Amino acid sequence: MGSVRWAFRCGSWTPSRSDWLFAARCIQREEKDRIGQFVFAKDAKSAMAGRLLLRRFVCEKMGIPWSEIRLERSPRGKPYLATPVKVSSESDLAWSFNLSHQGDYTVLAAEQGRQVGVDIMKTAMPGSSSVPEFFRIMTRQFTAHEWSTIQSAGSEHQQLAAFYRHWALKESFIKAIGTGLGFNLQRVEFHLPSEPLTQDRVLRQTKMHLDEEEEEDWVFEESLLDADHHVAVALGPADNTCPAPHPPSLLPPTTFTVLSFSELIGSASPLTDEDPAYWDSFKMKAEAPQRQKDTHTST
Repeated sequence: MGSVRWAFRCGSWTPSRSDWLFAARCIQREEKDRIGQFVFAKDAKSAMAGRLLLRRFVCEKMGIPWSEIRLERSPRGKPYLATPVKVSSESDLAWSFNLSHQGDYTVLAAEQGRQVGVDIMKTAMPGSSSVPEFFRIMTRQFTAHEWSTIQSAGSEHQQLAAFYRHWALKESFIKAIGTGLGFNLQRVEFHLPSEPLTQDRVLRQTKMHLDEEEEEDWVFEESLLDADHHVAVALGPADNTCPAPHPPSLLPPTTFTVLSFSELIGSASPLTDEDPAYWDSFKMKAEAPQRQKDTHTST
């Protein structure tokens, strides 16, 4: 059984010219082009980190040389390994992996022998409305039980934290089953334990009800990367085509490891030639917010 939980802090990453150009050389050309189309530097950084996290995982945990990794996207945009690794024994159980990025982090969760979905949410005040108005707009996303839990959490900030905690749980499940936007979120209801979430500790006591029936085969791992970033990992039933692994609840939970950039590219090798114009484009995006700020200040 294998379990991977990695995070990279994009928000504080200010790549140098050499770092950004090297990173761009280490991903597939079509992914490099797609990242280059992002309008904002923060989105480009998150996407680049996601590509590198995924390739690092495939290289280090699945044993495929970096230059031989070929990633494709499903019609829903979910990345997958184009040439799956053959499963020959329990120690080689098929891997499932998932990525998420929001706020200051990009995260990857991977598991052998089980479906996995991950979602990260940053607790932040809604930009254009009050908290009560924001909750009113989002009414249909949660059940009456969930809204009771959210709105009894305490201060507005604590209520928002509870809101985003529930949202991350639902998204992790949706991503694990691969359903997408057509799924009615009210079919899923989460029951949180009384034990509070704390940093540096993984909580596994949350229970999910699907169509009003508790789903005992699903396990949800919750953790805080920092005071504002909540991560939920959904672990589904064992893959019936493989030898059954130990139930996740019987194994110690895996905490997220926050990687440095040098660790992120530790196994990387270039796939393409250096493209100096790629840095020029990124630098313009990175400097745009400061230029706008300076313009606003001068007026």
